Amino acid sequence: MPQPTDFIGYLAALAFGYLLGSIPFGMLLTRLAGLGDIRAIGSGNIGATNVLRTGNKWLAVLTLACDVLKGAAAVVATDILFNRDYAIIAGLGAFLGHLFPVWLAFKGGKGVATYIGVLAGLYWPAVIAFGAIWLAAAALTRISSLSGLIASLAMPFVLYALGRRHEAVLFVLLTLLLWARHHANIRRLLAGTEPRIGKAA
Repeated sequence: MPQPTDFIGYLAALAFGYLLGSIPFGMLLTRLAGLGDIRAIGSGNIGATNVLRTGNKWLAVLTLACDVLKGAAAVVATDILFNRDYAIIAGLGAFLGHLFPVWLAFKGGKGVATYIGVLAGLYWPAVIAFGAIWLAAAALTRISSLSGLIASLAMPFVLYALGRRHEAVLFVLLTLLLWARHHANIRRLLAGTEPRIGKAA
């Protein structure tokens, strides 16, 4: 049974992960580049996909990289300083921070990049599986959002099959949150109006 000090440690790991995850790189980078507030562009999302709508591909790539790295950094740093249990909690915090950053009235991104970052930090071979599933789904459907949803749905099963049971439990929760944040995409998928890869939204 966890001791009181464990709960304090878990809360600290959650807070640390949340603070890293809540850094809105998409908004910060677009403002630094003189492109204004990303929330007033396209979907209003702070992630790399919406940054791409500014027309600056390199800025979108940088946003993607930063959102991946913040998830990975939260996990790796906590794992090194403490242990894997704390790292898993920090990964949850980083994901929640990206989705619900306090600095932006809890209106953050959809979480795919940070999801991948947490996955990479906890067990990087699973990222290869994510990428392979995404590519296979994209080749079949030509729909990026659907490919990401399919790949994320597979991750808890992949982690469990690889013997990473605690990580699998975490990714059940992260996948549910990821799907919830993609509710608009899911509605468009059901309506047959979700844009395909290579076509304008």
